[in-house]
Amino acid sequence: MKTKILLFLLLTLSFSLTSADTLSAPLPAYQPRFGRDKPVIAVVVDNEMTELTDFVVPYAVLKASGVAQVFSVATGSGVVNLYPALKMQAQASMAEFDQTYPQGADYVIVPAVHNVQAAVLQNWVKAQSARGAVIVGICDGVWVLAHAGLLDKHRAVGFWYSMDGLQKQFPTTTWVRNQRYLADGKIITTTGVTASLPASLALVAAFAGHERATTLANELGIRNYLSTHDSQQFRLSAAHITTIASNWLRFWSHEEIALPLSDGVNDIALALYADAWSRTYRSQVKTYASSMQAVNTRYGLQLLPDAVADVPAMDSLKKEHNWLADIATAKAMDRALQEIGKAYGLATRALVSTFMEYPQ
Repeated sequence: MKTKILLFLLLTLSFSLTSADTLSAPLPAYQPRFGRDKPVIAVVVDNEMTELTDFVVPYAVLKASGVAQVFSVATGSGVVNLYPALKMQAQASMAEFDQTYPQGADYVIVPAVHNVQAAVLQNWVKAQSARGAVIVGICDGVWVLAHAGLLDKHRAVGFWYSMDGLQKQFPTTTWVRNQRYLADGKIITTTGVTASLPASLALVAAFAGHERATTLANELGIRNYLSTHDSQQFRLSAAHITTIASNWLRFWSHEEIALPLSDGVNDIALALYADAWSRTYRSQVKTYASSMQAVNTRYGLQLLPDAVADVPAMDSLKKEHNWLADIATAKAMDRALQEIGKAYGLATRALVSTFMEYPQ
């Protein structure tokens, strides 16, 4: 199991900001269907294991925009385990969503999941595509689309670590580098984990225009949502492998990063911060709340705590992390990297930045 988790960690990630201030390669504008005034978006989550940022960021950004009807849709009922941290309850199962929207979603967003060949997930995504939905593969969610046959004779992008494997296994797809997100017909794909943020803003622009997306980007602390990207700077070096081995083997110095969960928590900032800290190979995030009941986040997710803390402990955690309520959302990544560098050194910080496909 540890080997599978390590492999999953290596194969999921990305988000880089450029210094330019204009939009490049915009996504196709939303074409209303079935008399809907807003697009219906299903953000898929696999109960077994789904990448945290890949899922939370598109869901929360699109909810924050107010320009779409957004639903978290799980492969089944019950608890959803996000990776590398947090767990939640989805709004609906795939069967329940189909009952409510028999004509299908307008957009289906697929994050990286542990089991990319799960039949229930692939069949549902293929069925939604057949009903005319635009399918969006976030990071290694592209593997689900590829295995489902949706990328045949399409152009696509993917997580830098996976590109060689994707090219070898799916040669009928044209794999493109140096673009953070890419639309080809009714298929949209992105690069690694943190690309979910600019790609989600590009979707907002497709639904409601560049001005609305830019306003939201400013609110979130993002300078732009360009599709341009320098893929060449991301690679797994010998130094990274040494850092992984060193941090992994220093089990005596591994630590817990305790984070508070309470109603109204900024889910985007929380996801970016928790994701980064959980990729150091020396730390793991654990969430606490005053009870084991679900916590309602700022943008409507229902997160489940890992454990209960008493009142003094919760007050202390909230005070320590009160910045989560005020920080410009995207700056949570910068904060995490600064803290990681201070705690574990620049090599670990560089490792996390590379895995998150975040330029330094």
